[in-house]
Amino acid sequence: MKKTLLALLMLLIFVSCKTEKGRILFIVSNTEDMGDPEKHFAGNNLWEVAPPYHVFVSHGYEVDFVSPTGGKVPFSMDPLGISSYTIKYENFNGNVENSLTPDLVNYKKYKAVFIGGGYGPLFDVANNENLLSIIANIYENGGIVGGCGHGPGAFANVKLNNGDYMVKGKKVTGFPNSTEITKNWAKEGTLLPVMLENQLRANGGIFQSKSDLNDKHDIVIDKRIVSTMFLPSSAIVAKEMIQQIEN
Repeated sequence: MKKTLLALLMLLIFVSCKTEKGRILFIVSNTEDMGDPEKHFAGNNLWEVAPPYHVFVSHGYEVDFVSPTGGKVPFSMDPLGISSYTIKYENFNGNVENSLTPDLVNYKKYKAVFIGGGYGPLFDVANNENLLSIIANIYENGGIVGGCGHGPGAFANVKLNNGDYMVKGKKVTGFPNSTEITKNWAKEGTLLPVMLENQLRANGGIFQSKSDLNDKHDIVIDKRIVSTMFLPSSAIVAKEMIQQIEN
């Protein structure tokens, strides 16, 4: 009897360790620079991708990466804090350096999709029909969509089956015009294919500016879309997405 109980206990432990809570899809950019003579860096911001990755992984979720052309993707920012941890202990580099191509993604596998910042997604994700379709399918399949910084600009053009933009009538935020025009990273926004705030507003999103929020690092949640303006809140977006998934 004792041996039977012990065997059952070991089986339960094994099953619980193997249970996968779900999969999350991260969309990242392959674009190295903005195409100008000075080659201003585009790419992905490590501090807006690695911390959310850590949050999902540490909560028991599997993460896959997809990019327009697959393979390695460029990052800005040196590893610090949780970014260093997730690179060393959670196989962040091993996953992101082998990003999938869109044709390899089965949207039905994912409970959520996340797009971090860096300017790159505005150049090669925002108008990639295959990636926009994946986002739409995950969302219409009951999934959560999250973004930080310039990431929400990459899902601004997502259209649903009814022809409406996904962001239409929903509160959403991202890197605001008021900050963009003060930064030289993209020459006050003049190197960008689109100003993120403008595109979200044009497609019916109810853009939340700094004056609409209690704090510029607030998280905005509306009808399964989770977004924030700036990188310090990227990990919080992931946590809020998990709460949306599990509730």
